[in-house]
Amino acid sequence: MSVAMPPAIPLLGHLWDWTAHPLRLLSAGAAAGPVFQLRLWRRVLVGYRPEWNRAILADLDTFRSVGSLSGLTPYLAAGIVHTDAPEHQPRRRQLNRHFSARALGTLSDRLAELAVRHRPQATVDASAWAGALVRHMLNAALFGSAVPDPLLARFLAPLDRRLPAPMLPRPRIFGRIDAAIAAVLAAPPPGCVAEHLAGAPDAIEQLRTALAAGYDTTAHTLAWAVWHLAGEAGQRVPDDLDPLIDEVLRLYPAGWIGSRIAARDTSCAGISVPAGTMVLYSPYLTHRDPLLWPDPTAFRPQRFAHGRPSWSYLPFAAGPRTCLGAHLARLMLRSALGPLCSPALRQCGGDPTPRPGLTLRPGGRLPIEVDHARVRRSPRAVGPVNVGRP
Repeated sequence: MSVAMPPAIPLLGHLWDWTAHPLRLLSAGAAAGPVFQLRLWRRVLVGYRPEWNRAILADLDTFRSVGSLSGLTPYLAAGIVHTDAPEHQPRRRQLNRHFSARALGTLSDRLAELAVRHRPQATVDASAWAGALVRHMLNAALFGSAVPDPLLARFLAPLDRRLPAPMLPRPRIFGRIDAAIAAVLAAPPPGCVAEHLAGAPDAIEQLRTALAAGYDTTAHTLAWAVWHLAGEAGQRVPDDLDPLIDEVLRLYPAGWIGSRIAARDTSCAGISVPAGTMVLYSPYLTHRDPLLWPDPTAFRPQRFAHGRPSWSYLPFAAGPRTCLGAHLARLMLRSALGPLCSPALRQCGGDPTPRPGLTLRPGGRLPIEVDHARVRRSPRAVGPVNVGRP
């Protein structure tokens, strides 16, 4: 079967469009067919229908992580993210115990306390607010808040910048964060993930990778989520947040593109895939496919009333390599949004258009404001507040 290809530039192929307008290029490819090819620095195959996603994500022996796009950034080229079969399965099984919903349940009170403490008290940009809060939450969850916040902020700062900032090697700051994590592992505060990983030979690498992988993905999702929540004028309660979170993760999947390398000749969705081919799957395209999601660009949390469909909903990938931090991310999002279910919070303009980089992020500011008159009348709006840097 021949593979479709969107229009390309002579000699350059699709490399310029991939650099300048990757979402537009992906959409053009999707219009050409459910599987299409791109001419980048190498030929790649891209698919987005459930059968393609299942083939790529369920077969760890055939489709490998080493050599894929995640290896281009030092923030992700380590830990379980960059471990392939056969080592992946036993190490993942060990780590799952510490990142399960049950294991992380002990963190709920601490994360809820941080969410109340850092609740907006004035007009703020949702992205800046979300970044600061998620950084504090990750420090609490992973390290018991024992890593100095200025060091965390410096380590994570490149993830908030445009490419190529997250791709550049940073040995000095990586060395400092590794030393700080080692100090925590030597005497871990009770209840944090570091306590459970203490003694493991790769604990520093796993915790550093979890910190980086969990930061900008969750912060960007939270920014969109609080902005949309503010637009609902207090129509939600904390027990009704999951559909809103699901819809934000669908419409704005932080991991907008994923990649694997074929270890052997194979076929996917009827397409021949020679060994060594880079294959891409795109949650962004899957989540906006009108054959899978009616009116896909509309924000409709009620579409999740009947659950989340398999292989058509990939905010945390799927299969054996489902994001290790999925439960922690959802816990942080619910904890952060819970204190904000009040009519006192409202949108103040904003541009939610997604912009791709290492992860998907808001393309413009997302200002939200607090109506202090309503704060005084709302019984849910009590507690300390703080915004921005600690």
